[in-house]
Amino acid sequence: MEEKGNPHTRKQAIYFEAIKQSFYKLSPRVQIANPVMFVVYLGAILVSVLYGLTFAGIRDERAGYILAIALILWFTVLFANFAEAIAEGRGKAQADSLRSARRDVAARKLKAADNREDYTEVLSSTLKKGDLVYVQSGDQIPMDGDVIEGAASVDESAITGESAPVIRESGGDRSAVTGGTTLVSDWLVIRVTAEAGGSFLDKMISMVEGAARKKTPNEVALQILLVTLTLIFLVVTVTLLPFTGFASRQTGSGSAISITNCIALLVCLAPTTIGALLSSIGIAGMSRLNRANVLAMSGRAIEAAGDVDVLLLDKTGTITLGNRQASEFLPVRGVTEEELADAAQLSSLADETAEGRSIVILAKERFGIRGRELSRLEAVFVEFSARTRMSGIDYQGNEIRKGAAEAVKAFVLERGGTYPEECDWIVQRVANAGGTPLVVAKNGTVLGVVYLKDIVKNGVKERFEDLRKMGIKTIMITGDNPMTAAAIAAEAGVDDFLAEATPEAKLALIRDYQAKGHLVAMTGDGTNDAPALAQADVAVAMNTGTQAAKEAGNMVDLDSNPTKLIDIVKIGKQLLMTRGALTTFSVANDVAKYFAIIPVLFFGIFPQLNALNFMGLTSSTSAILSAILYNALIIIALIPLSLRGVKYREMPASKLLGRNMLIYGLGGIVAPFVAIKLIDVLLTAAGIA
Repeated sequence: MEEKGNPHTRKQAIYFEAIKQSFYKLSPRVQIANPVMFVVYLGAILVSVLYGLTFAGIRDERAGYILAIALILWFTVLFANFAEAIAEGRGKAQADSLRSARRDVAARKLKAADNREDYTEVLSSTLKKGDLVYVQSGDQIPMDGDVIEGAASVDESAITGESAPVIRESGGDRSAVTGGTTLVSDWLVIRVTAEAGGSFLDKMISMVEGAARKKTPNEVALQILLVTLTLIFLVVTVTLLPFTGFASRQTGSGSAISITNCIALLVCLAPTTIGALLSSIGIAGMSRLNRANVLAMSGRAIEAAGDVDVLLLDKTGTITLGNRQASEFLPVRGVTEEELADAAQLSSLADETAEGRSIVILAKERFGIRGRELSRLEAVFVEFSARTRMSGIDYQGNEIRKGAAEAVKAFVLERGGTYPEECDWIVQRVANAGGTPLVVAKNGTVLGVVYLKDIVKNGVKERFEDLRKMGIKTIMITGDNPMTAAAIAAEAGVDDFLAEATPEAKLALIRDYQAKGHLVAMTGDGTNDAPALAQADVAVAMNTGTQAAKEAGNMVDLDSNPTKLIDIVKIGKQLLMTRGALTTFSVANDVAKYFAIIPVLFFGIFPQLNALNFMGLTSSTSAILSAILYNALIIIALIPLSLRGVKYREMPASKLLGRNMLIYGLGGIVAPFVAIKLIDVLLTAAGIA
């Protein structure tokens, strides 16, 4: 889902649009949505009015000083708008690239699924749920649907950004197709599953639009906290007007704090930094997920991913490569390993399954046995069937079969041969190790066993170890028997497993963990996964999966890569880490600014406070200008961090909290003192304050 065009030009366009949006967002109706920044917005208006009054001689403050405060306040609001607009701009750019893939196309609407010649050409926008359409090579799929007949390669690059076409076929869990993708081979008959305007592509476009994003419960709670702090500081600054007036009369020195300084002080002390960046953090989190080709149905799902502590992972395709591969030839006594390998390879020459190809490759690697031309052998290939549970080859009077132990045993005994007890031992040993045994027989004689193994993906064990350090429990789900499941689970390094998994068992397992207070994430692609996906807190459905699975999930992985679930958890945690880190920095900032400028602001009334001016700020005017200028600049300085996110680290939450408190808490305290002093020196040197 990458935007097209030159990256540099695209970035320039996003920045230019964000600058324009920063001014458009100055509308009161937009500003009121962010209460903290709305206070700054009102303050900017009020100080601007005060500046206007200086021309009528109503105010006795320096007009230049009031103007400087007004401009800085307006820039503070604009910088906050810019942070949000640039985050939204990324989402809108993604949405635009998706819109380019959506267009009204001609569709062949069938009257009956069994007659592809009898169709009516209609526009895709007129199709309704349940309609049947016939799509040929080169056609764009007009609407979302399920394949009910045929098999074909589909180019989904308009959605996923991946150039390699994928196979879609009737039946199973790879029958779903998406409107806007293109058929590159063969043909399909599709039953439409979405109404016009309600396609998956339409949903994607609306979801990636940052402006349409709703606030999550955590964001709402944080915003309530920020508003509360702002109200507290508002009360404090308002009371300063009468208090300083009374104190100046009593002490006979200094003067009451001005309205301009009160407003500037409020903006400095209120949590404006996190208030300005809060929205952009959330939008950027969804944008990062979208760039990973995952469509989140809500921001709540991303946050839940950050809090997940139990991961349910399907074995096939997630933990293992998805296809069993031959790893050993195990002959019975009296048979050499090479003889077994030769017979196994011959029986697999025309076998196009991943298992069959792996047998051919293993025989070649171990003994240099090359594939032979079947035409020269005058061979007849015997295809595998569910009834016989065997496949094989007949050539020049020879008969080779490979398959399940029981099937080959029956085949050998029927032909008057003997089935050695040793073969049963080998079969049992392979099964106990979590493998799949294929018995090979030639001319009624058992030669041995081919050990097919589920290959655990490289790096998976290390990733599970990282998750364990984060306090996340991993559970493998498989339809294998408990013995096989235990062997694979041990090799992969998962914490637990569910063997012989049924839809009911998956659902019960999720409910059990949730009842104990855990947040559970799961991935799935089949209709049988839908109940568990609907129950899980974070449910990632595969785009290649069934419509039922996609409707049950709260996220859809457009790449259909089950291991993406681990990345989703990391993105969710990064979002929460970023928000927590910047909140810590913002609060620490406010504390530091309080101690930096309050003593200077009041030492005209209380000279004793000058002892607390340990930074040696020139005057109250320079202190206020320096603080409020720093307050505006720090927002723009933190925009890249809010968009990029705090660097993700695999560590327990307690250690992560301590690290962020040290870095962002301490940084938030030190930065204002350094920056305010530096700005004060520059202002003084320039004769501005």
